[in-house]
Amino acid sequence: MATTMHVSDVAELLSDGRTHFNLPPAALVEHSIRRDEAKLAANGTLVGYTNRTGRSPKDKFVVKDAVTANSVAWGAVNAPMEVDRFDALYDRVMEHLRGRELFVQDLFCGADPEYRMPVRIITEYAWHNLFVRQLFLRPSAEELKTHRPEFTVISAPEFKAYPQRDGTNSEVFVALNFSRRTVLIGGTSYAGEMKKSIFSVMNFLLPPRNVFPMHCSANVGHNGVSALFFGLSGTGKTTLSADPSRGLIGDDEHGWSANGVFNFEGGCYAKCIKLSQKNEPQIWNALRFGCVLENVTLDPHSRIPDYDDGSKTENTRAAYPVDFIDNAVIPGVSGHPQNVVFLTADAFGVLPPIARLTPEQAMYHFLSGYTAKVAGTEAGLNEAQATFSTCFGAPFMPLPPKTYAEMLGRRLREHAAQCWLVNTGWQGGPYGVGKRMDIPYTRAMVDAAVEGYLIKEEFEVEPTFGFSIPKACPGVPPQVLNPRNAWADKAAYDKAAEDLRNRFAKNFEAFDASPEVRAAGPKARR
Repeated sequence: MATTMHVSDVAELLSDGRTHFNLPPAALVEHSIRRDEAKLAANGTLVGYTNRTGRSPKDKFVVKDAVTANSVAWGAVNAPMEVDRFDALYDRVMEHLRGRELFVQDLFCGADPEYRMPVRIITEYAWHNLFVRQLFLRPSAEELKTHRPEFTVISAPEFKAYPQRDGTNSEVFVALNFSRRTVLIGGTSYAGEMKKSIFSVMNFLLPPRNVFPMHCSANVGHNGVSALFFGLSGTGKTTLSADPSRGLIGDDEHGWSANGVFNFEGGCYAKCIKLSQKNEPQIWNALRFGCVLENVTLDPHSRIPDYDDGSKTENTRAAYPVDFIDNAVIPGVSGHPQNVVFLTADAFGVLPPIARLTPEQAMYHFLSGYTAKVAGTEAGLNEAQATFSTCFGAPFMPLPPKTYAEMLGRRLREHAAQCWLVNTGWQGGPYGVGKRMDIPYTRAMVDAAVEGYLIKEEFEVEPTFGFSIPKACPGVPPQVLNPRNAWADKAAYDKAAEDLRNRFAKNFEAFDASPEVRAAGPKARR
């Protein structure tokens, strides 16, 4: 990837002797404690607290210029920023950072050398620098000698924008400039913005190179066959891919090229609310020195993390190198997947625990990107709410959704890969009435699917959505497999199913999709 970034002003900024380059974890932990930025937990993790507890999608911008004007899908997700606005904001950020103690990491994004991109990440906070070091791919000492960044992220959480002056929506901004190969982040200390901004960059740069960028986790079995897991936050993407019986390729961001699948990152960013050693032993064991916890409550005396405490946010996180997982695949590359799993947490209790999808159904549900939020997870949310996020990652997709959906469809057909829809949400009734799917049952269904056992079972067609659902699955009671059977009140199920079907149909009206894909989805009934 050729670089067009102007680096003279950045070089001047970093040449005053107060900048630390490529420090290892122990040194970054020392600086974080010295600067009173973070706390050391009893398990050795470094715990940072943020002024925002999640991403700020309404504060993200893409600079609209000759590179992006005719290719980006402009709208609420990809808001345009004028070149002059970005340049003025950039100058003000440079002035803000001048003379401050800064931390720099030179890293890679992309485990496949053919497609990897050298990046440089400049941070105000030492704990932010540890975060990116653990999440991206770390060059060897030899590779650092020739490392030339093709994209630079500048994170200045203590710089706050003035909307009237800077053209932003708030004091927070995440601005991507593809001509200057620069990402500017300000006003927010939520570390995930740095990670996701580079993901957005890859989602723009890779499709023209015939690489399908994916918001998914990936693992591989003993037979060398890989599987992909798509899903929004809270659906189990990280939990289910961290399987002791399979090798972990990565937990969040991947590319699917002519060579196979490769991880964009060198680390994992696991949601850790209600984390337990019993249900998620691999993630639990990864939380040790070198790991960064975000917004996790500590006992004030013992400094023991309380993963059940969501008083600050339900979006508590852990960032750690992928090799903290015992069976990680290093480097994070594998062959073409034979199974693709879409994860959803359906709080309405309607969708089946597992269903087999045709390629057209897969494209429909990929474009839909459905899950549901439940009461209590957000302020003002008093009942279950359907959420549709295109491609299971709309905030990170700069190109038209059809671009990514068609790449998925082509690969499913080219490599005879089977797509599955897995509901990790509720059964027997909606949230508050039914119960959430047991993780052991979900693991058994996913294992049967990705290991090739489930495809051999007999299937029946579920009438509301047209899903093919298995009549049996090893390790799972048969009554669990058909969602209607789990409801005591069948009429209530039918009503809930019709309501959800109508939500799907209404959401899909906005998409540019072929007649075959449109026909593969549920039809609204007025």
